Amino acid sequence: MAAIEIRPLAEDMSFGSRVTGVDRAALADEKVRAQLNQLFTERGVIVFECMEPSSKMQVELSQVFGPLKDHPVAVVDRADADNLLGVIELSTEAYPCIVEIDGKPLITWQPWHFDHAYNDELNRAGVLRALTIAKDGGRTGFADGVQIYRDMDPAIRARAEGLELLYNLDLRYTEQKFGLPKNFRQIRPHDKDFVAMARTLPRSIHPVVWTRDTGEKVFHMTPYGCQGIVGSERPEDFELLQEIWDEAERVMQPYRHAWHETDMVIWDNWRVLHEACGCNPDEERIVHRTTIKGDYGFGRFEQEPSLAGAG
Repeated sequence: MAAIEIRPLAEDMSFGSRVTGVDRAALADEKVRAQLNQLFTERGVIVFECMEPSSKMQVELSQVFGPLKDHPVAVVDRADADNLLGVIELSTEAYPCIVEIDGKPLITWQPWHFDHAYNDELNRAGVLRALTIAKDGGRTGFADGVQIYRDMDPAIRARAEGLELLYNLDLRYTEQKFGLPKNFRQIRPHDKDFVAMARTLPRSIHPVVWTRDTGEKVFHMTPYGCQGIVGSERPEDFELLQEIWDEAERVMQPYRHAWHETDMVIWDNWRVLHEACGCNPDEERIVHRTTIKGDYGFGRFEQEPSLAGAG
């Protein structure tokens, strides 16, 4: 069996690991593949260090954890530099929205979220690799839903239990009804027509809390694209959701990754929330991502897509 080194993401964190020693020989070793999958299930985030910085290696590493899937939104840029299915490109050029938080302008900022909340199926995981790294900012944050649930005030946690939320693809910050940072403003909007994109799918439904096969409960919600509570949809519902979200942020113990060109990071999209921390708008930042297929089985559409009038 190939030798790999595993250590904690940080000594004071209950999730995440760092792994070195993964090369092509290690990826071909079935025992190593099984070891990495077990580690991923247990820890939720793995930072792979000293990796060969190529799309081919990113795809091969991703396939250790499952088959790849293409991104469900057609306007997202496909990298495909090596004609590899499923590699998308996230860049300052493709995402020109600029926001300001606490007086600091940021580009490529995205709030805490889980991927594909607007879909009925949640992908198993994502793998990121940074090609062009910003010197000022550009970190990626990860927060463990198991830890958040465990540490929340029991009274507020009880109010989150059993709630199901509605989501869609309207990701305009001007329409976000709760959860934005207190000192937030938008300087330049996205150049994508989120209203038109939202019409392509019916609204999705996902629970605020779900239980893993391993028995832990997971706090798993995002204000990003949230349209309200299933069966209610009253304006005052967002006061409750804000209260729940504030408590989640209060107890959250996030890890924010500072990138190197030889890093690759995988996170469990069913368990871990992530954020793009943003960078100086004068800098370029380019990241490649692969998406690993799967589904946790608790999401659904409000109505079947064929009946939604979306075409």
